[in-house]
Amino acid sequence: MAGILLQVLSDSELHQIREASWTVLEETGVRVHHAGAREALARAGCRLDPESQRVRFSESAVRQALAQAPQECVLHGRDPARVVRLGGGEGLLMSSPGQRAWLDGETGERRQPTLEDARAAIRLGEALPHIAIVGALAEPPSDDPARGAAELAGELINGTTKPSCLFAHSVEAARRVLAIYAAAAGGEQALRERPMTLGFLDPISPLQLPDEGMEVARAFARAGQPVVVASMAMSTGTAPATLAGTLALVHAEVLAGLTALQVLAPGTPVIYGGIPHVLDPRTSHCSFGSPEQGLMAAALSQLARAIGLPVYLNTGLTDALTLDAQAGFEKAASQTLGLLGGADLLGHAGICGADQAGSLEWLVADDAMMGHLRRIRRGFDVNPETLAAGVIRSVGPGGNFLAEPHTLQHFRRELWPPGPIWTRGTWEAWVQRGRPALGDRARERVRQLLAETPPLPPWAEDVARAVEETARRAQSGTGESASPLPCHCDRGAPERSLNPVN
Repeated sequence: MAGILLQVLSDSELHQIREASWTVLEETGVRVHHAGAREALARAGCRLDPESQRVRFSESAVRQALAQAPQECVLHGRDPARVVRLGGGEGLLMSSPGQRAWLDGETGERRQPTLEDARAAIRLGEALPHIAIVGALAEPPSDDPARGAAELAGELINGTTKPSCLFAHSVEAARRVLAIYAAAAGGEQALRERPMTLGFLDPISPLQLPDEGMEVARAFARAGQPVVVASMAMSTGTAPATLAGTLALVHAEVLAGLTALQVLAPGTPVIYGGIPHVLDPRTSHCSFGSPEQGLMAAALSQLARAIGLPVYLNTGLTDALTLDAQAGFEKAASQTLGLLGGADLLGHAGICGADQAGSLEWLVADDAMMGHLRRIRRGFDVNPETLAAGVIRSVGPGGNFLAEPHTLQHFRRELWPPGPIWTRGTWEAWVQRGRPALGDRARERVRQLLAETPPLPPWAEDVARAVEETARRAQSGTGESASPLPCHCDRGAPERSLNPVN
């Protein structure tokens, strides 16, 4: 069995949603705040109303943009053997690029994050087996946000061998961050050839493309980095109350963002971001753990696959504020739907509640959950060998299979081994250990991993010097990036994919 693939929309339903999105794009249009994008879209055949800044997208312009966007994109880590491939529906996990509050695992209190919190999160992301793209997770406050972004980029470059990402909230932040990644890659051209990070373009629902957000995305695109176009429309708030209506709106916004990027930077790898939420009309709170979020995520995966784009889904999240049963129910439900729906990338791991805080313990729990769910997604084989009729006959009534060669041959592949934060055992053993709850076990695992994870090997001297010089200039906001270096991508082991073994 190649793996389970869930279809939540029939062919007819998929067609209806796509047609509704075309109607929105052609008749209602999208307000594009970025002047350069508006002008380029008009040249591509879209209808522009200069007074309202509204662009009505032509079908030909959107189809041309889709034809230009690659169906697969590849990200590389500092270690040339660390490669992530998006486009095959592998269901990889990414830790959050940044949270502006922090849940302290030792005190249980919420506070502002620090650079040391980010360092710890990056070390954990490096160590955890199912984190394929390491996010900074913490976004410490800074009097100069662009300088803060540059500092985080330096921490990511130095702290993980995997591909990595953070949020660049301004054009200046993007410029500084990309300069650091270029220095690490061996120069701007080397970074284009071997992308190491992601940009983000978030439409403002309903139906707006932001000015500075567009310019930030263009900076990443022109540097050759893939861009996630991610609509965060909220049902009942910034999107219709009906899920079908929200999906039509999200699909239209993603297509609008994709088309705007392609007219500005043709050939940019675009990842379809399906991250709608629900606005609870009783409280006006955004929900991260609703069943509707998982349903919409799986449906958006179908929509993305239908147009040939890699897809990123915001699943595995919860409204719970502690690692309790509600967190488990909500996280597992939406992550299962996202994973079985065929997503390429799932995130953001390490978030407590609806963007209430970043947490090392939640990051460990999310990674552990992904191992469990990936086993479900793999399914199981049915063939003469696995049906084991001969072994059953040999053992017969009253026997056991524990010592059978067939068992020794198959159990490692067939049975998922629980990791350190899971509980399997007797009541007496659990009591003897102090009755630890999941949060307690996750906290202990954080301590263990941080104590055991060794520092990364040093950079080659010329790369280390370039990264340090570029980071200094980027943090001070002066000068250009360091001079291009010879690319060191051929050093080390041959490529090995970060796509986890099922």
